[in-house]
Amino acid sequence: MNEQADAARVWFRLLRLQSRINLAITAIVRELGLSVPQCDVLTTLTEREGVSQQELAERLYVTKGNISGLIDRLEAASLVERRSIAGDKRSHAIFLTATGRKLAEQGINVQRDFVAQTLGRLPPDQLAALDRLLVTTRDLVREQTGGARRVRRSAAG
Repeated sequence: MNEQADAARVWFRLLRLQSRINLAITAIVRELGLSVPQCDVLTTLTEREGVSQQELAERLYVTKGNISGLIDRLEAASLVERRSIAGDKRSHAIFLTATGRKLAEQGINVQRDFVAQTLGRLPPDQLAALDRLLVTTRDLVREQTGGARRVRRSAAG
């Protein structure tokens, strides 16, 4: 039987897949003693340390309040440290501790292993096709959400 793709069915399949991935990653990261947001902070800091909480919040697409609580908990666990920024009494630069760096690297490795055991098992041509489809879909969503923002602004303005 030749089923035609139905956009709604594909959409719900994609949402369920995202949920399964999130549950799997949550379980894997929890074994390290971290939440996914905490792991995100640590792994992001491996890319660039010394950023402010504001910049870290922007990079992770979370609020300043969320990042502040995350940093508080990570600092209490001796995984990150806040350092004063010269000339700015209200902001602090965030750095990994040695323990935080080790845990971040473990987080990166377990996620790489998960990717290798899932997407990494797709044949290269299928992986490339999936990548193209995801980028195209991302662009369609950006177009739609950008249009929604313009409508809200003009209605409010």
